[in-house]
Amino acid sequence: MNYWTNLSVEFASQKNYLDELYKVYPIIPNIKRSLDEKLWNAIETAYNNHDNVNLIKALLKSELFPIKDSYVAYLRRDPNSIERNPNTINRIAGNLYQYSLDKIYENCTQPKETNRQIGPMFKRWISQGTLGCKIYNDADAFLLSKENAVLNISDEGMKTFAATNLGYRRLDKGLDFIARFNGKYIIAEAKFLTDFGGHQDAQFDDAITTIKSDLTIPNSMNADVIKIAIMDGVLYIIGNNKMYKHLKNHPDQIILSSLILREYLYTL
Repeated sequence: MNYWTNLSVEFASQKNYLDELYKVYPIIPNIKRSLDEKLWNAIETAYNNHDNVNLIKALLKSELFPIKDSYVAYLRRDPNSIERNPNTINRIAGNLYQYSLDKIYENCTQPKETNRQIGPMFKRWISQGTLGCKIYNDADAFLLSKENAVLNISDEGMKTFAATNLGYRRLDKGLDFIARFNGKYIIAEAKFLTDFGGHQDAQFDDAITTIKSDLTIPNSMNADVIKIAIMDGVLYIIGNNKMYKHLKNHPDQIILSSLILREYLYTL
């Protein structure tokens, strides 16, 4: 296991890891989605009139469809298919009429899942100056500077900067972290993995793919570039799970907690 990964495991298993991690990822009570009043009036009218086509059309305009149905995504992406598939529309509408209007409204305005709110939290934590270095929100200014610094702009902006200057070649994926310490550039994705399996495993694999991705060498600045993964959550639980096995078997990969990041950077 990599030295920094091992430090992260020790922190998670021996100290108040979750208490400290809350400073990075402060999960706040989820706020309900909004539903436009005009749109809701259209939904209510179509429902009361048993107007199946217009009911489906109106509900497809809401951010969240009120029932789970595998055909809804297709209807969203091809609205013209609504007219061509009356049996599907009637089937879905029939399922909707099993719910009251109050329940449909409740389902349409359910809060966003916590996992979907996590993304920007890491960058907000960085912007607080936690790493004890200058933070740049302008790529050109960051590039011209010489001191230890962090570039904190959009994922897409970071990807463009890394591709243009650091030889980053994974152009289908943005970055969460770019820093320069002692003349070395560090690029990373940041993840908070809340459970094992499914989407969380995919998120873990995504960060590992970034570590393993090739760089153009030499890059345009002839810079020393280090790829790491800043990950927190269940991966540091000692056990027989896929994530922990990966940590044990890949000592060449720098995978560390955000809570260890400052210590790592100042050793470069």
